[in-house]
Amino acid sequence: MQLVINGQQREFSDLPATANVSDLVTILGLKGDRVAVERNGELVSRASWIETPIQSNDKFEIVHFVGGGLR
Repeated sequence: MQLVINGQQREFSDLPATANVSDLVTILGLKGDRVAVERNGELVSRASWIETPIQSNDKFEIVHFVGGGLR
């Protein structure tokens, strides 16, 4: 499956045709509680990741939150 992740074209041969956003986050090795996902220009709420299918040529922006900073 071909996807665009943060502006870069990537091939995912291990994603099944029935894959969803949750599957993608897992394959990317990201912690689900620390990322925000936008699919084709629309924010995908974490609660709907499992029911949001992905298709070849979808475009994702994935932001990973990091802790830290000044207190």
